[in-house]
Amino acid sequence: MKAGRAEIEGFLPHRDPFLFIDEVETHDQVNIAAKRLWKGDEFFFAGHFPHYPVVPGVILVETMAQAGGVGVKLQGISAAGTFFMAAMNNIKFRRQVRPGDLFEMKIENLRASPRLIKQKGTGYVGGEVAVEADWLCIVGEETQ
Repeated sequence: MKAGRAEIEGFLPHRDPFLFIDEVETHDQVNIAAKRLWKGDEFFFAGHFPHYPVVPGVILVETMAQAGGVGVKLQGISAAGTFFMAAMNNIKFRRQVRPGDLFEMKIENLRASPRLIKQKGTGYVGGEVAVEADWLCIVGEETQ
């Protein structure tokens, strides 16, 4: 299954300026692929190294977690609820991500249930690894 921006907004409570996913696709119950084009007009570039714009590492991990959240909803694993980050581990930054970069993500469900999601992800730019991480999310009540 594939979700564009409109469908993604139906799955996540996040909105601009904190929704970082352009597209999410799943082919099975384990693997999720997603994309984000960093345009350069995102809110954080104005204050995060303004003379050398780079996507903050925490935003890259958040982007992968958002993709993972949409993925498990597309997969039907967790249909309702809001995901809250409970842990982030094994984070490694391998290269910078800059304005104009297409950030492509591969997310893997390590353990996924309606109440608990453990995933790992890798983010790439131009086929080169930019970030690796794993995280745990707890599924809370549906928010309005």
